[in-house]
Amino acid sequence: MTTSLPQIDLTRLPRHIAIIMDGNGRWARSQGSDRSVGHEAGVDAVRTVIETAANLGISYLTLYTFSTENWNRPQLEVDLLLQLIVTAINRETENLIKNNVRLTAIGDIDRLPEHSRRSLEGCMEATSKCTGLNVTLALSYSSRWEITEAVRHIAEKARSGEIDPAAIDEATISGSLATAGIPDPDLLIRTGGDYRISNFLLWQIAYSELYFTPQYWPDFNARSLYEAIADFQKRERRFGLTSEQVSQS
Repeated sequence: MTTSLPQIDLTRLPRHIAIIMDGNGRWARSQGSDRSVGHEAGVDAVRTVIETAANLGISYLTLYTFSTENWNRPQLEVDLLLQLIVTAINRETENLIKNNVRLTAIGDIDRLPEHSRRSLEGCMEATSKCTGLNVTLALSYSSRWEITEAVRHIAEKARSGEIDPAAIDEATISGSLATAGIPDPDLLIRTGGDYRISNFLLWQIAYSELYFTPQYWPDFNARSLYEAIADFQKRERRFGLTSEQVSQS
């Protein structure tokens, strides 16, 4: 890390950071290049952010990699994105192990092409014993899909008598989501200048701090992550309480 990085309090780091990685295509256009060049540059940003988060001691990092809605993009771009994901996973597995990073995934993974699933499963197996940063790729994912699946799962349990409908609470729902066992994000970052959540972790971000930056994802680097964390650390997280209550806790 260089001395030019913003100062942050290493004792008050967000435990879980989630990122909507937006702006690859617009970055490419600004460079006079094809969208594919932007997606490739975005992979480099992913590597930088993972390494920075791992070095800082962040526990969880969730990356919105490919949404359910992305399936509606032109087929050529979809094929390129999926192949790029496979290439990146194969190329980065050794580096993830080196940095003690464990890779997992959430989403409708069965919808991915077989070669994509094999690469993903191979990397998850290879990094399964890593004990540092937990990186979750949201692939073929949308929050409405996730919540629908959770409701269906809970309804099946209720129908079979495994659960009393009257006993269903927030913990029941959280435990049925794809992110079960992962703490809710403390900080949600969106790059690219848009101010929306785009169907990402809607249940989980109920009390997350939101950080929006005009930077396109390929330009997001270690300094960018530090700036987001520094901004996060300036905020008072009240969780519905008053400032006085928070100060007394």
